[in-house]
Amino acid sequence: MSVLIADADFQRGKRIATACEQLGLRARLFTHGAAALEGALLEPPLLLIAQLALPLIDGAQLGGILRANPRTRTVGLVYLADNRADAAREVAGAEIFGPKVETDALAARARELVEARDRGTASRARSSEGVGGVEGDLSQLPLADLLQLFHVSQKSGVIALRRGADADGAQTGRVALRAGEVICVELDSATGEKALYRMLAWDRGQFAFAPGVVTEQPSLGKPTRALLQEGLRQNQEWARCADQLPPLDASVHLKVRRSSLPVVIQPLTQEVLLVLEAYSRVSDVVDHCSFPDYLVLRTLHTLIERGMVELRDASAEVQPDTGARLFSDAPGVRLREWMGLGDNPAPGVHDARLLVVASDPSGSRELTRLVKRLPGAMLRGGADAAAIDRLGVLGRLAVDDAVGIEFVEVPADSRFAAIWPLAGHGCVAILLVLTGPVSTALEAVRPVVETLRGVPRARIFHLLLLEKDAAVEADALRENLSIFDDSSLFLIPIGKGATADVLLREMFLRILP
Repeated sequence: MSVLIADADFQRGKRIATACEQLGLRARLFTHGAAALEGALLEPPLLLIAQLALPLIDGAQLGGILRANPRTRTVGLVYLADNRADAAREVAGAEIFGPKVETDALAARARELVEARDRGTASRARSSEGVGGVEGDLSQLPLADLLQLFHVSQKSGVIALRRGADADGAQTGRVALRAGEVICVELDSATGEKALYRMLAWDRGQFAFAPGVVTEQPSLGKPTRALLQEGLRQNQEWARCADQLPPLDASVHLKVRRSSLPVVIQPLTQEVLLVLEAYSRVSDVVDHCSFPDYLVLRTLHTLIERGMVELRDASAEVQPDTGARLFSDAPGVRLREWMGLGDNPAPGVHDARLLVVASDPSGSRELTRLVKRLPGAMLRGGADAAAIDRLGVLGRLAVDDAVGIEFVEVPADSRFAAIWPLAGHGCVAILLVLTGPVSTALEAVRPVVETLRGVPRARIFHLLLLEKDAAVEADALRENLSIFDDSSLFLIPIGKGATADVLLREMFLRILP
């Protein structure tokens, strides 16, 4: 029969523990609320005796958290008052002793309360001892407090979070911990700091912690304390100046041409401007940017103040059918001019060739899978998508009703060196698809690059496909900068569908003449 005592007055707590043990109760003593909460969750007690003025997590809050947790909801509650005001408080479902505590009387009452617990409840509590899992309600224990608790105790495992009851509106997330440090965070389509900061703002929902070894590679570059500090700061700033930021249901549009924008801009601003080309609603821009929500909104606010972006009332905005066409009219006009079709081209569809050379056959398959999702794409799938040992046509991407891009692949194998200049001649561009380690991929396509550079009007672009949670090998890129120019490198995360679609569209806009 277990009793948990949480009292900052160590001597008093020790006297209470001794008196309880003399009556056959097993007592555990903690001197602050965080340690008491961890002890109660890991080994549920039948009775909690807690000081109301307990440090870190006060007694009443500690009791509320335990009553909200499925594993500890049947715990009995006794509070210790240090003054008359606390002694006069009324706490539902709990008894209050003090300000002067008679330890023998308290121990006797503790024994009565423990024996009064339902035997079935006690049996369930004992059967769950040592499991180590924790469940609860975020309204009682917010994610920030939970992470601080696990950080102090250096726990490893995964926290599953959920907000909302119905299947359509529910949000589900996960936080992976290793020795108390947050290493990976996911929330629906968001990841990293963006996902973490969103969940730190949740004031309701449920959590469940499953302890265990986490083998995932870290995708966050900050220590947990810094993440919590920054996340809480951003959420507080957002709440403080919410009336100054663009409403999520509003519409935003670029007022200037991209060609008139500064060449050197911050990555956050660059990404916001890029996403604005595909999405006009503020909420969509926020969702499809990889940076935290507050930073995206603040950047939009700055762009609006500088006259580069305008804010419109969403109720009056007519949303275009962005799913029907990938490009506006301008790219088609430019492509027809490049192809020399004139104002009255011959009837039928005309295509410009895009030569694709992959460092590995998987790159062709992955590129095909990504492009197939875009409007106007007609590419083959499956094993036929990659022409491993021959020159092959992967498919087509429509630019408008009259012109498009035909994807033609040639292998990077040296056996096909004689074909490289022939295949590259007259192409609108040459796309080198890099997968796997950067240094290995660059080495595989280096002979192709050296050969195709001699082709007249050759325009060579590099597409680096990033696996989920993969990091860019900066050193390898720096060592091979000689093969790149200022606009030839594209990095696309293949695990982030919406983001990959936007970046692919931007890539094709730059590839088109």
